[in-house]
Amino acid sequence: MSDNGCGFPAPGLHSFLFKPIFTVGGFEFNKVMLLALITTLLVVTFFSAAFGKAKVVPGKLQMVGEAGYDFVRRGIVYETLGKREGEKYVPLMVSLFFFIWIMNVWSVIPLAQFPVSSIIAFPAVLAAVVYITWLSLTFKKHGFVGGFKNLTGYDKSLGAVLPLVVVIEFFSNVLVRPFTHAVRLFANMFAGHLLLAMFTVASWYLLNSYMIPAAGVSFVMTVIMVLFELFVQAVQAYVFVLLACSYVQGALAEHH
Repeated sequence: MSDNGCGFPAPGLHSFLFKPIFTVGGFEFNKVMLLALITTLLVVTFFSAAFGKAKVVPGKLQMVGEAGYDFVRRGIVYETLGKREGEKYVPLMVSLFFFIWIMNVWSVIPLAQFPVSSIIAFPAVLAAVVYITWLSLTFKKHGFVGGFKNLTGYDKSLGAVLPLVVVIEFFSNVLVRPFTHAVRLFANMFAGHLLLAMFTVASWYLLNSYMIPAAGVSFVMTVIMVLFELFVQAVQAYVFVLLACSYVQGALAEHH
């Protein structure tokens, strides 16, 4: 924590930097990477245990797994892509949803207390997966010329404004879209963690300064922010997958 001269150790960018747990050659393995690895193991282990020996009459673990799987399948994929087109993309979207959600939830877990998604590299890689999938489907479905029209909104009926529309749509879809897809998740988790850290540190600082009423208010705000973050964490996973499905839907749609 830094000291701004008043004795208050304000959270800042240093709150997102971690010393390596170990170093092999030039590779540094830190806390954030560990949490991402644990997230992967948790998601794989849970669904393997839930569906590894699936039964007609499900047990408790299978019921929980089915509820989560069905939420993404029916609530996001089917609603966006439809049942016939969407079924093949359900595994990808379920994986993305639970991976992102668990990465976010670490923010409020004792000892971990850090959302992996607040490090831009992780949302960027996930957005890149969606981006590559979207572009591949676009050109596979429509061919090179048709794919270009799909990406740029090419329509002869636009007349003189057609070149401007093509440039804007190309810039928006091909260049800006993956950036905003990643930053939306990153920025929410970054800001949320900073607010949680601020109120938590402020509670401790005010308590040690014998400002009990102010410390109490700060502590109440910490609890409120934790509850709010739990909501935001799930919403951000939902929005990321919903956008991924909408991109796939756009790739599969017929160009008019």
